[in-house]
Amino acid sequence: MKTGLLIAIERELKAFLEDGGEIETEEACGRTVYKTRIGGNEIFALCSGNGEIDAAAGTQLLIARYGCGQMLNFGVTGALDPALKVEDLFVVRKVCHYDYDVSPVDPVKPHQYAEFPDEFIPLDAALIEKARAAEPGLREAAAASGDRFIADRERKLELFGLGCQICDMEIAAIARVCWLNRVPCLSIKCISDTFEGDGGDFNTNVERSAAKTFRVLKAILLS
Repeated sequence: MKTGLLIAIERELKAFLEDGGEIETEEACGRTVYKTRIGGNEIFALCSGNGEIDAAAGTQLLIARYGCGQMLNFGVTGALDPALKVEDLFVVRKVCHYDYDVSPVDPVKPHQYAEFPDEFIPLDAALIEKARAAEPGLREAAAASGDRFIADRERKLELFGLGCQICDMEIAAIARVCWLNRVPCLSIKCISDTFEGDGGDFNTNVERSAAKTFRVLKAILLS
């Protein structure tokens, strides 16, 4: 299967590039696309950069230009739940795009897209089950996603109050674009910065935590 792999930043991409597989590259729409095979999957990987806009553009490029029939994402995430620890692993069950709000003019809740029954965009149930089979004990989480690195304690509590345990800056865009294209989507996340962290622990842990998520993602692709 043609599989898209969307990674946010270079320090997360490192885990993929250093895996040891033979990788070819090409330029497409100003982006570098990395091509390889893992198991029966023809992989097209792209490092999008931070934020929802860049992630949406990268996701659409992989689907439209390369015909990817599924989209996978791996990388680090921040903890909204005070009980979570660095290197805790999760598969994202659903995501709330907390920057999105048309409730003043449309009959929806804040953060809700009209196509969904609540504030959350679901990810693919079949891929989630495949992930849990490949990595026994893998926990599910709801993610909050938007264009900000969340370091403020009060903001973390606010997003936790929405029912989200983790946060990032890309998965809402990936999930939304995949839904629009009717392409299944999966995201594996690992805690790099804790509830008490202020960004410093992100820089300390990002490469190690990203490598842990790629290990899980590779196991899924080989299963």
